[in-house]
Amino acid sequence: MIGLIGAVPSSSVRSYLQLNTPTLFARMERAQYSLSGFQVEPEPSLPPRLEAESFQYGQASLILEDCTAWLDRQPANSVHAVVTDPPYGLVEYSSIEQSKLRSGKGGVWRVPPSFDGSKRAPLPRFTVLTPTDLEALERFFLAWGRSLMRVLVPGSNVVVASNPLLSYLVSGALARAGLERRGELVRLVMTMRGGDRPKAAHVEFDGVSVMPRSMWEPWLLFRKPLEGRVQDNLRKWGTGGFRRVSADKPFGDVIESAPTRSSERKYANHPSLKPQAFLRKVVRGVLPLGQGIVLDPFAGSASTLAASEAVGYQSIGVEKDKTYFELAKEALPKLASLHVE
Repeated sequence: MIGLIGAVPSSSVRSYLQLNTPTLFARMERAQYSLSGFQVEPEPSLPPRLEAESFQYGQASLILEDCTAWLDRQPANSVHAVVTDPPYGLVEYSSIEQSKLRSGKGGVWRVPPSFDGSKRAPLPRFTVLTPTDLEALERFFLAWGRSLMRVLVPGSNVVVASNPLLSYLVSGALARAGLERRGELVRLVMTMRGGDRPKAAHVEFDGVSVMPRSMWEPWLLFRKPLEGRVQDNLRKWGTGGFRRVSADKPFGDVIESAPTRSSERKYANHPSLKPQAFLRKVVRGVLPLGQGIVLDPFAGSASTLAASEAVGYQSIGVEKDKTYFELAKEALPKLASLHVE
């Protein structure tokens, strides 16, 4: 209206709406109008948010809550690094699929047969994810990355465990959220994924592997953009690089790792448990000056928190699943006290 007839007092606009268009607009209350015939329902009042349950061990804080809701309440520039193993598929960590996993009924979880009397850990079937599932995965990590950006200090390292089938989706979403892609960590580990012959045709095609046998695990590396030069960021925020292994050895992007040992699994029966020997190397490296807070927004069994505690760092873990939260409370002190080589 300003562009057509110039500035108009708001009182004149209200008078026009009230007197000349009664069939189109209805007065709601003072200075508020809506289309006639549409009834605007007041938004339902939400119940007060319950105080999140938490657990403290040493310098580690474990919180029972959805990570995005928790992130959105945190002050800006309050976290110095992230090391996490998120639910890449989301589907397998839904309440329905978790119930199937815990009851041993499978669902999207593949339970490999025992070998030499050893019970293998269940693995999710990422190949059963539909295009809709994949789109939801991408949206989830885009929203998560945006929430994370505000909380991170400039120069923060973000290390995210992934897998070769889905890493491109997670990586693209985090890049669009504003994080800088800084490469990958390669965890050299022989897993049970891949190498199988075609299902129900293994005799006919006995010389074929449907997928390569997985011999490594990608951990995506991102960084919140720096303020100025690396040296400026290090002085102000204590972030912007990786802590060297020693004066003569830089932090490297290939880390040899055995599968998680039974001595750790007996403390934390989590399907995605990563070994302390590997995690402690990663966690130690993400704070270049050895100072700051390491966050794991998908805490699971609290293995990242245990690694942080073992190397002397302050850490925060957020886990929304009550069963895993209770597991983590028990596992955290035991995993942190393990002697690893």
